[in-house]
Amino acid sequence: MDYRDSVFMSVAENLSFSKSANDLNISQPAVTRHIKELEGRYKTSLFERKGNKIYLTKAGEKVYNAFKEIAQHYRNLDFEIGQMHDSISGEFKIGASSTISQYVIPKVIASFHKRYPKIQIYLMNGNSFEMEKLLLDNQIDIALVENYSSQSGIRYRDFLDDELIVVTRKDSVYAKRESITKDDLLQIPIVLREQGSGTLEVIKQTLSKQNIGFENLNTLIHLGSTESIKNFLQDFDGLAIVSEKAVQTELYLKTLVKLKVTGFNISRKFRIAYKHGHKSQQVELFENFLYSYNI
Repeated sequence: MDYRDSVFMSVAENLSFSKSANDLNISQPAVTRHIKELEGRYKTSLFERKGNKIYLTKAGEKVYNAFKEIAQHYRNLDFEIGQMHDSISGEFKIGASSTISQYVIPKVIASFHKRYPKIQIYLMNGNSFEMEKLLLDNQIDIALVENYSSQSGIRYRDFLDDELIVVTRKDSVYAKRESITKDDLLQIPIVLREQGSGTLEVIKQTLSKQNIGFENLNTLIHLGSTESIKNFLQDFDGLAIVSEKAVQTELYLKTLVKLKVTGFNISRKFRIAYKHGHKSQQVELFENFLYSYNI
């Protein structure tokens, strides 16, 4: 691929000439010139403007899909040549939901890097819904999510079991209880993750299966990360529902206390998500590494 093709790919993925110019460290007029030259090559418009936004034309979408496949062939060629010289290289982008990106995947990536130091990994994080959107928009190569639902155009594969647990701070009025009832769960003030979070979706699904309305929870506030929830709990006389993997240190140090809920548990699967179609060899290598890693 020549440089104009790379410029086009950047604009197609950012849908912004200015952002692409910034990413590529060139001027915006230079970006415009490269796109004009490419449109001259194919004798058609590749982008159309609607208001303040730009979109790919049908021809632009066709060119983008073809270039993406060509770029993948180049990456695979680099990978295969690297294998021949025992020097595997390349790059790919992972999107991981908040819980996975903070408490699960960093040590896997670190171990993978030791084994394959010439493969560069970019990690992005957010909630599961945001990561699936990035995947569908071709902003990442693979997503690691924690939600129940599935979107069309995405394939999913389980890779790790997880459990959501009810916790409270060590000196709260509820900390001395070994267990609470489902009625207690509905009455005691609780802090939860934000809308779009895979954790929140799993909680809603589990409550629904037990004929408990999510709206019946005494939810005080929704917060955007498990870390913020843990900090909030330090001065909150109430409960939180979080991944057990996210509070292992706090449970060990006994700054948080786990409460059992009679007749109620929330289990889920962490999943690998990728778009239908061809996966790069680097992504397949990482996926196999992830499955063999003892998390």
